[in-house]
Amino acid sequence: MVLQATLSQLRRKDGDAPGRTTIRPVQLKDGLYFQFEYHYPNKANHENVPIAEAGERMAERLETQYRQALVKTKEADYQILFSKKGKAAVLKKPATAQAADTVDHNRKKNRVLDAPAPFLIELGIMTAEGKVKDSRMDKYRQINRFLEMVTDVLPHLPTDRPIKVIDFGCGKSYLTFALYHLLVIEKGYKLQVVGLDLKADVIAFCQSLADKLGYDGLKFMVGDIAEYDETASADMVVTLHACDTATDAALAKAVGWGAQVILSVPCCQHELFRQIENDSLKPLLSHGLLKERFAALATDAARGALLESVGYKVQMLEFIDPEHTPKNLLIRAVAAAVPESVKRRKWDEYVQYRNMLSIDPYLEKALGEERRPRPVIEGEK
Repeated sequence: MVLQATLSQLRRKDGDAPGRTTIRPVQLKDGLYFQFEYHYPNKANHENVPIAEAGERMAERLETQYRQALVKTKEADYQILFSKKGKAAVLKKPATAQAADTVDHNRKKNRVLDAPAPFLIELGIMTAEGKVKDSRMDKYRQINRFLEMVTDVLPHLPTDRPIKVIDFGCGKSYLTFALYHLLVIEKGYKLQVVGLDLKADVIAFCQSLADKLGYDGLKFMVGDIAEYDETASADMVVTLHACDTATDAALAKAVGWGAQVILSVPCCQHELFRQIENDSLKPLLSHGLLKERFAALATDAARGALLESVGYKVQMLEFIDPEHTPKNLLIRAVAAAVPESVKRRKWDEYVQYRNMLSIDPYLEKALGEERRPRPVIEGEK
């Protein structure tokens, strides 16, 4: 089986022909396909071709457009060269380690970005040859870790219509582009993504890159999380490194929209640092550094408990190795059919926790009393 093929060196100058075409297998919802990635000077287009048609498509392009091909399989690499008169020569070489490992590596590590991805090249993470730059390896690992977490929740997202995603505080949008690449380019989903941030210059850059890449379902807007009201629903809400209560505003919006999936990496939790009081914890709270770290954990624990009380199953996950960033906790919440009695128990646990620390979290107020679970009727399960 072909693991990767690269067609290059155009036979003649042709403004409509891609300068290079790369081909590799991709696993979509309905089976295995070959993805043809057409590289133009300022963009790359993708086409997922059924296996039965891929061989003929590749041969046709090689015969009419290109003079050179490198085809990698597990057994060997094959270099195909055409002379100016159209005569073909085939050179067989030992399989490279990259070729032999590509499919198994992707399956084990779930790294869908091992092959060159246009957005990674444009954002300066990969070279044009597909090599990850040493200085950007941490960011590359972060992107792949994020995509692993997204892959885990795909069964909770709709398949009969476009998936609506809101990304609050998107910044330079490495992960926004990665999400779009994974779901649209790699897996064939239909997607509508809105990236929101307060920095106009960053938003302008991201939108120009989305336009350049042909990511039609990706839109960037300048706006504040708490005031964003241009949608009434969302399937997934992503909030990465939104500072302090901006994270809570995003979580409250997600709950209000009925989001099936919430992915949140909190940042700069100052609110509870100013509130926490408990005489029994004075040995801890009397030291600023210890109090700061405790307040951050206490904040995320309150967020998780509140999300559970309104019907989400919550996991606290390590986003990336803490040696790369101290802000490495990701809250992953998935909407579930949780019985009222369980939601009430979670609420009661939260209230006890809240009162013990003498805190008044923003998220509780933002969710509103109408979302609090009703009292359990005697005998109710």
